[in-house]
Amino acid sequence: MEKIRELTKTSITLGILIGIIMTAANVYLGLYAGMTVSASIPAAVLSMGFYSGILRRSSIYESNIVQTMASAGESLAAGVIFTLPALILVGAWNKFEFWPTTLIAIAGGLLGVIFMIPLRKALIIEDKTLIYPEGIACAAVLRVGSEAGAKKGFMAIVKGIGLGAVFKFLSTGMNLIKGSVEVATKAGQSVFFIGSDISPALVAVGYIVKLEVATLVLIGGMIGWTLGIPLEGTPIEFGDLANLDLAWTLWSKKIRFLGVGAMIVGGVWSIISVRKGIVAGLKGINAAYKNKDVKVVERTNVDLGLSQLVLVLGAAFLIIFGLYYYLIQNLGLSFLTTILMIICSFIFVAVSSYVVGLVGSSNNPVSGMTISALLVTSAFFLVLGFTGQSAILSTLGVAAVVCCAACTAGDCSQDLKTGQLIGATPRSQQIAEMIGVVVPAFVIAPVLTLLHNNYGIGTGLKAPQATLFASITNALFADGNLPIKMVVLGMILGVVVIAFDKFILEKRQGFRLHLMPMAVGIYLPITLAVPMFFGGLINYFVHRKNTTHNEGEDDGVLMSSGLIAGEAVMGVLVALLMYFNISTSVDWLSHTVSELVSILALAGMCFYLYRIAKRA
Repeated sequence: MEKIRELTKTSITLGILIGIIMTAANVYLGLYAGMTVSASIPAAVLSMGFYSGILRRSSIYESNIVQTMASAGESLAAGVIFTLPALILVGAWNKFEFWPTTLIAIAGGLLGVIFMIPLRKALIIEDKTLIYPEGIACAAVLRVGSEAGAKKGFMAIVKGIGLGAVFKFLSTGMNLIKGSVEVATKAGQSVFFIGSDISPALVAVGYIVKLEVATLVLIGGMIGWTLGIPLEGTPIEFGDLANLDLAWTLWSKKIRFLGVGAMIVGGVWSIISVRKGIVAGLKGINAAYKNKDVKVVERTNVDLGLSQLVLVLGAAFLIIFGLYYYLIQNLGLSFLTTILMIICSFIFVAVSSYVVGLVGSSNNPVSGMTISALLVTSAFFLVLGFTGQSAILSTLGVAAVVCCAACTAGDCSQDLKTGQLIGATPRSQQIAEMIGVVVPAFVIAPVLTLLHNNYGIGTGLKAPQATLFASITNALFADGNLPIKMVVLGMILGVVVIAFDKFILEKRQGFRLHLMPMAVGIYLPITLAVPMFFGGLINYFVHRKNTTHNEGEDDGVLMSSGLIAGEAVMGVLVALLMYFNISTSVDWLSHTVSELVSILALAGMCFYLYRIAKRA
């Protein structure tokens, strides 16, 4: 069998280093914005810059291992932050427990990898309708990674990291730039709100997900904030609040639950839409290791062996079973919960792998899938008569593992597609994925603790998905109050959107009303959607005359990745300064002047991103 330089000490070390940084960055970004972005392309470019600029050699296969490991860590972060902060919000935990958090991340990530492996042939190789867009883009980056190209892309990322870090320090560290600019006014009993977060990272997210998704998120925000809040009026119990406080309270207590209903419908619809993927996954498991008689297998078709997969599955099962028993102190319930978690994980791994093949990782409705797992698990425990803290812990524990598995599987699918296109060894990538899951998992709990202690999860960091899951479980198992009317209206809205998209827009083959981004937009503060929309507009104006551009040739994508990493890492560093009571805040500008400076700074950053992307 052909041997190539692939899974080396250098590639593993570099992959772990970049993976840890991107994991910490995505923990911050996900809690702040409710969305995460892929680390594959920036990690590939950083790796190629390292090999060509420092080691003076190129290695497409080693760079592929680096991006595989780095992206595994950041996808795992998404699975954790969408779910486990809910345990803090419902009061089941008063701090992030290190070992439970770490073990849930490791077990969920490993399940995502090993359940995806038997699906590789059926979904990535044989199904020609699944394109895996990020996988194709990353393969293009690796292919064109000549010495000059690698250095150029490397510098675009470095510029983004520097600008994002400086902007964040001027904002959170020195308080010279406002985190958001908002205003609200009343007309009769209705309150009207307009505002935007001042964040390069959110503009960068919008640039990466492109105009269509950014527009859908903004439409969702306008449904909630421009229509929902004014129509709700001013309830008597909120009558004494100031206008801004009234708008935020109406959204928090009532309007955002329209998004909950819409996301529930979106989660169910996503499963119905990818039912073929679930069937293909089951067939893939059955056929994965049929041809055991073949003595010589091409290097590009070698997967981890069945015995190795069974060993990892057994280890994950024991980890989760032991953890559930530690959390809820009930042997039978722990065993049933673990079995339920394994079944849900496999189903949603198949769904996730299929969805990202169709629409890409950025549009993967992980929130909807996790809601579905949450509701199935909740129904299971309610039928058995379990309520209270043990039921909440069990339900959110299942949701966390399933979410980690689904996120990791989507990432693994894109990486394996990249590997297929450049001729990498699947087995090496699968080992890299496992390392990329296990090592960064150990930094997630400390970063969560640091951010919670200094920003506040649910307050300074909105953690929208975790807040949603906390509301659902609290309403089902404790004394929480879920505004059922708003949830039902949101479900009706979701059905209407799906029907309109399916029977009207699908036939026109243009702009589509995909439900999940809209539902997320309703559930998120509109202040997050506005800068994302600006980023989408920048991407549109950069590429409107070139519809065939490749992300690997787009310095805007690379600089955006740097902006996200720079702002997020600086956010973690500023939290560290706060932890040690080191103050860097100044009081140089009045509130009005600071808001004006903030708007001008964001506008200047948007223009600079446009210039960098357009020039490339």
